[in-house]
Amino acid sequence: MRSRPFAQVDVFAGTPYQGNPLAVVLDAEGLSTEEMQGFARWTNLSETTFVLPPTDPAADYRVRIFTPYAEFPFAGHPTLGTCHAWLAHRPAVAAGRREFVQECGAGLVRVCREGTGLAFAAPPLLRSGPVDEALIARLATMLGIARAEIVDAQWADNGPGWVAVLLRDAEAVLALRPGQVDLDLGVVGPYPPGSPEAFEVRAFFPHNGVTTEDPVTGSLNASLAQWLLPTGRAVAPYTARQGTVMGREGRIHVSTTGDTIWVGGATFTCLTGHVTL
Repeated sequence: MRSRPFAQVDVFAGTPYQGNPLAVVLDAEGLSTEEMQGFARWTNLSETTFVLPPTDPAADYRVRIFTPYAEFPFAGHPTLGTCHAWLAHRPAVAAGRREFVQECGAGLVRVCREGTGLAFAAPPLLRSGPVDEALIARLATMLGIARAEIVDAQWADNGPGWVAVLLRDAEAVLALRPGQVDLDLGVVGPYPPGSPEAFEVRAFFPHNGVTTEDPVTGSLNASLAQWLLPTGRAVAPYTARQGTVMGREGRIHVSTTGDTIWVGGATFTCLTGHVTL
């Protein structure tokens, strides 16, 4: 065991401690998968990341992303939070640059500076397309609503395995009190035209037999944009709101450059130090 630089970063909120926290171990060389998983379980945050030297010469750094119970090939707020911590840890390397490349289980992901935060280029979907009627009915049961309240549903898997559900409006999303879910489930509903935010988003997933809600979810918002924009349900740029029911102030900014969808938000360092691992 040895001392390693460590940071805790808040992602996707304009005010620190109102977004989604991330633990980042900035020098993870020599740690086994089991040691990484054990530390992620101990932090008990939605994700903990471990920064390593890249294996691809096109990348600036490599990251492994762990929840308390599994490793993910990609996740959104860990991508932004890890890049933020890496930039703060390596200021000379990052000086004068706007764009960076992260290597992760899903491949290479571009990250760029954006206002007071960062944005990542949405990775390709691993699975997309409509959800069959039997599953839609099951989704309605999980969410505790009538089947008729689901406007549409779509596979939106970019790593975590999301199924996306569209409800009639943001109010319906905020009113949800789901029962037991057995898959990663994202729900979205539009705000009225002219509102500061275009959509309300909520993310639910199963953990040890209990339905858990994520405060602010970059991967889900990326896959939602890859569904909502091409179908004309959203127009970029737009801002989504998430975490409202949990008392958070998550704001996710979605924009496009050519065919690239960028998903961004504010990032803040809340804690720095060293961890012995």
